[in-house]
Amino acid sequence: MTRYQHLANLLAERIEQGLYRQGEKLPSVRALSQEHGVSISTVQQAYQTLETQQLITPQPRSGYFIAPRKAQPPVPAMTRPVQRPVDITQWDQVLDLMSARGDKSITAFGGGSPDVTQPSLKPLWREMTRAVQHSSTDIFSYDTLPGRRELREQIARLMLDAQTVVTSEDIVITNGCHAALSIALLAVCVPGDIVAVESPCYYGTMQLLRGFGIKTIEIPTDPQTGISIEALELALEQWPIKGVILVPNCNNPLGFIMPDARKRQVLALAQRYDIAIFEDDIYGELANDYPRPRTIQSWDIDGRVLLCSSFTKTVAPGLRVGWIVPGRYYDRVLHMKYATSATNVPVTQLAVAAFIREGHYHRHVRRMRQIYHSNMETYTCWIRQYFPCDICVTRPQGGYMLWVELPEIVDMVCVAKQLCELKIQVAPGSLFSASGKYRNCLRINCALPTTETHRCVMEKLGAAIYKAME
Repeated sequence: MTRYQHLANLLAERIEQGLYRQGEKLPSVRALSQEHGVSISTVQQAYQTLETQQLITPQPRSGYFIAPRKAQPPVPAMTRPVQRPVDITQWDQVLDLMSARGDKSITAFGGGSPDVTQPSLKPLWREMTRAVQHSSTDIFSYDTLPGRRELREQIARLMLDAQTVVTSEDIVITNGCHAALSIALLAVCVPGDIVAVESPCYYGTMQLLRGFGIKTIEIPTDPQTGISIEALELALEQWPIKGVILVPNCNNPLGFIMPDARKRQVLALAQRYDIAIFEDDIYGELANDYPRPRTIQSWDIDGRVLLCSSFTKTVAPGLRVGWIVPGRYYDRVLHMKYATSATNVPVTQLAVAAFIREGHYHRHVRRMRQIYHSNMETYTCWIRQYFPCDICVTRPQGGYMLWVELPEIVDMVCVAKQLCELKIQVAPGSLFSASGKYRNCLRINCALPTTETHRCVMEKLGAAIYKAME
């Protein structure tokens, strides 16, 4: 994190804590420069950041003052999906979303890519080069089926932060979290089975279920505490559900972290009804607070939790390095991996293992947590400024996704098509529902830097929503 970002975050915390009152004048640029031992340009950049976040306002020849606080939009209420098994649709819309990835002229607020422009990733490039130069025989050979041992050992060490105690022998490397979840589903389910999911649920997960011929039942989900335990239990009583897919830490798209008590409750429910839990922890490392939250797997004593994750969101999607801790399903998972993708690319595994071992990974993730948290503050301010008043916005506890609920009359599927003409891509809420609900919602990727260009795009997005309301 740069000096000006650190100073901006410090001042923002003081404002949030009420140490500066509304309308109060802030210290001069020169005074703040002397107080914190930074340059005048650093203070100016910090003040510009706070101005972008609408926390302060400049007054010519007078300095900076604490801005009047606009009321925060309310958080969306508990979702109410159709609670019966359904076939999944929306594949064509997902395909359109993915086809825009290669077009650099499009502002992709609808995707899920992290920020890969940060200097803290430079050591990874060095490790990639070193792996190619010093391991030429290894990188041109077949990998072992479970994946490189040195990487599995480093992942096992990382997982201790989530109080998840595993060994390298418990871990299977995959081509990203998508592949990990695919293999997990194939290891447990067959076509025609029913799997429960949070609602809304990440569209990539939904399309996995569709591709495997698995029906899904959407369970009501609270944007602050996660899946309804009561509704899940009712569904388990009524239907022959094989498992439940959960993203309990920094959920995509709602951003919540499920409280530990509820994690234990859902695990107890799975034990009582003898079902599997497919735990997607891909965003867990990006929680705002440290230490990061525990996984459900950390309480698992009978191996029914299949924990899936990757470095896609924390480091870079192009690495295609993920993993699965399959518990009791280890042999079946290994077979399904061989049947679907066989072995992994050695060079990226070696590079990531060294990136972690040398301490670069922790430094990078610390930096990204702070950047994404700051980004979401700014994007939330832009939404407050440019969107209609009667909206609801999530308050994520980590990750970099915002979920916005608009008035019922807004059809974001239609708005998204109109925005394509402006080279703006958004993800309508209906993509995150098997039954096509949430057409008046959208997910916004806040990993995109808070530049003036992106501010203008958000203004255009707000204008398109106002037009749809007319």
